[in-house]
Parts: sequence; C-alpha cells; structure tokens
Amino acid sequence: MSTKEQISRVSISLSPSILHELDAMVVKKGYASRSQAIQNILHQELMACRQENGDELMAGVIILFYNNAATNLQQKLAELQYENLAEVISSLHVNLIRRQTLEVLLVQGKVEKLQDIADQFITLPGVISGRLHLIASLIPPVHEKGRELTLDMEAS
Repeated sequence: MSTKEQISRVSISLSPSILHELDAMVVKKGYASRSQAIQNILHQELMACRQENGDELMAGVIILFYNNAATNLQQKLAELQYENLAEVISSLHVNLIRRQTLEVLLVQGKVEKLQDIADQFITLPGVISGRLHLIASLIPPVHEKGRELTLDMEAS
C-alpha cells in the first residue's frame, strides 16, 4: 500500500533578479517547474540544518579521491574501516589512471561520529580530496532481533 504525501501550497515573494536566476536554473537543470526547483533547494538547506545536530542519525557516503601509491595508505584506509565497522556499511573503490583511486564508503550513524570518521579518512597523507554527503534517510537493518531471516532460494 502506498501513501501519497499531501502537498501544501505556499506563496513567496522574490525580487525580479532572483526570479530571473531561478527561471534560468529551472531551464538549465531541467526541473519540471519552479516548485520542483525550490523544493530541491529547501530540501538541501534543511538537510544542512539537520547535520548541525550531532546526535541526528543519518546515512550517506564518504567520497575519497587518493593516490594509491602513497605509503601504507590503503592499509590505513582498511584499518579505519575496521575501527568503524558499526558505521561503515560497505565500500567500493575504482582504480583510475595515474595510480589514483576513487573510493566511496557507505556510512550510517550519528552525524557527529560520521563527520569524525570522514575527517580521519580525508586527512590521511595521500588523500587528494574527500567529502561527506549525508541524506535524511536510514538504511534498514539487515537483521533485527526477533526477526527471522528468510531467503527465497527458488529461481523464478
């Protein structure tokens, strides 16, 4: 059963220059409407506000771009992942040209802890750049106490 979220209408006043920029952005990015663009902008700002609360539980990714020839870097990255096993759900790395790697870590936990983990990764020698990006949703638990794991092993 799907529940349809109710939409509320609001009215905002904008200066002509901001309205012109908004309309240009709607066209450039391909939004269906001004409302869609404004909703996206508000969502991003609300997420930034939620991230200021260090106790908020969120999911997201840590994106790392690094030189994989840096001494012991891959070992340090692996150790940090193991040290934070409760928050680091999985990782994917892609080898790029010039011995560089793009790595994406899927994370979930309290914002303050996730920021601390991201800072530890990003500040390692050999990491060229990195970023934490959080979303306002959570990954469902794979196993819950009292809930049996059932797998459909039959081919369809």
